[in-house]
Amino acid sequence: MAHDRYVAICNPLLYSLIMSRTVCLKMAAGAFTAGLLNSVVHTGYVSSLSFCNSNVIHHFFCDSPPIFKLSCSDTRLYESILSTFAGVNVVGTLLVILTSYCYILFSIFRMHSGKGRHKAFSTCVSHLTAIILFYSTSIYTYLRPSPSYSLSQDKVASVFYTVVIPMLNPLIYSLRNREVKKALWNVITRKRVPSFLGLFG
Repeated sequence: MAHDRYVAICNPLLYSLIMSRTVCLKMAAGAFTAGLLNSVVHTGYVSSLSFCNSNVIHHFFCDSPPIFKLSCSDTRLYESILSTFAGVNVVGTLLVILTSYCYILFSIFRMHSGKGRHKAFSTCVSHLTAIILFYSTSIYTYLRPSPSYSLSQDKVASVFYTVVIPMLNPLIYSLRNREVKKALWNVITRKRVPSFLGLFG
């Protein structure tokens, strides 16, 4: 999406040529392949761990850090591998996104029209909001030092990046729609004083 916004704002006349169906399919296949490789590596390492005591995972889903806590193996190597993979995935993709948005910001600041600037910002703000919410919880979960790891805090963070943020995404992206913004504003500013006073009438 960051690349899509970059092309739409920085090369609008070439948008349909650059963001062709083939390019979109290649980008989707690349994301799928990277995710699959990441999952295979994690699954391979976790399946080689040994477990001696409880097999109850104190988490909402079967994530690597809670499994490491249950294992009676020495998991320091696995934790460093997890941190490396998470670092490459999170920081790598975040750098690509931030680079795209740096180019976008430079293009926006070069625009002479205030209306054009506002339209370009409104195009990007929903995606940036989703990025900030997702990456902040992901970085907190996977890139903090293991001594500071807490299952209860990890549960809360995982709920945010697996449930809350995907539920908020439709709302975040639909706020670009003028009718949705108007309806939301009407809900927020609806006057309830007359109906409240009617209770005493």
